[in-house]
This record gives sequence, structure tokens and C-alpha cells, in this order.
Amino acid sequence: MLEYVADRWDRLSLQAFLHVSAVVQCTVLAALLGVAIGVAVYRSPAGSALATALASTILTIPSFALLALLIPVFGLGADTTVIALVLYALLPIVRNTIVGLGGVDPAVSDAARGIGMSRFGVLTRVELRLAWPAILAGMRVATQMLMGIAVIAAYAKGPGLGSEVFSGLANAGSANSMNQALTGTIGVVVLALLLDGVYVLVNRFTVSRGVRG
Repeated sequence: MLEYVADRWDRLSLQAFLHVSAVVQCTVLAALLGVAIGVAVYRSPAGSALATALASTILTIPSFALLALLIPVFGLGADTTVIALVLYALLPIVRNTIVGLGGVDPAVSDAARGIGMSRFGVLTRVELRLAWPAILAGMRVATQMLMGIAVIAAYAKGPGLGSEVFSGLANAGSANSMNQALTGTIGVVVLALLLDGVYVLVNRFTVSRGVRG
């Protein structure tokens, strides 16, 4: 397998980069959408329950089934992959945003308003900052999920290491089929561990020691 990787390093490194790039970009898009949803509903128990339920429903749809529904509308390629990954990433981000914002002590928000902050200022400068560790944890979970789901996206001609896995399985019995499948699978695991390490660093540098404690 090491010889297989060495001989095809240029192609594999590009696939690995595209895999990580797709996951990171989709996680960021899902974070923007998920946090916006969380901010909109966290003060309403009914709204919070509805948003969480809808995001949970999306996550229960099998990957192949969701891709099969999206392909006739958006075609094969990046568009379908991005939409599927963003939808799957929503649940942990929406749920953690609601939990994080809901866990902010009302006395802290009242004190901020008492010194003249606007509602928007309290949200952005106080509440979201205090909820950031929970939001970051949701993004971390979403990223790890998407690393695996992005492999399935190769079914829709999406970018990444999934093509190695699918090619290896499709050519089972050929000389390099096992090498292809193992290279793709192990590559995804290694990349997932590296991204998880990045989240540890982001958490260390963006969350104050007092909040972490």
C-alpha cells in the first residue's frame, strides 16, 4: 500500500485537499446557517423544539437516499455535495447554539443591557461569546460526521477521497482494489484526526480559561 501511495501521491494529495476543503467549507456554511437558526428560536421553546426536530429529521435520511433526491434537481458534482453536507451538519450546530444561548445567565444579559448595550450588542458581544464553546463543540461534531459522509458524496461525483474507496470497491479482485479502498479509508481517518486537533487549538485560543473552566 505504501508503494501505491508513493506512486500516486500527487493525485491522492489533491483528493485529500479537496476532501478537507469541502468538509471545512460546508461546516462553515452550516455554522452560519445553524447559528442564525439558533439565534432566531432559542428564546421560544416551541421554536427550539421545531428547529431541532427538523434538523434531526434530515439527519435520519440515509446518505444515498438524500443524494438520490438531490441529483435530479442539482445534478452531479459539487452543488449536490455541498447541499447534502450542509444539511447533515445542521443538527449538532443548531442544537448546541440553542443550548449555549439558553445557558447564558439572564443576570449577565440584564447587566449588559443595564450599562446601555442594545439588544444586538448584548447578543453579539455577550451571549454569543459565552455560547461559543458550545457552538464550537457542535461544529467539531459536525466536522467529524462530514468527513465520513463526504466519502459517500463520491456517488454524486463529489470531490475527495471517496472516489478512491468507491473505485476500490467497484474493482474488487483487481491488483490495486484493496490498496485503493484502504488508502481512501485510512486517509479519511487521518484527516479527521488532524482536523480534530485543529479544533483543540481553536478552542484553546478562542475560549478564555475562565469559560473553559
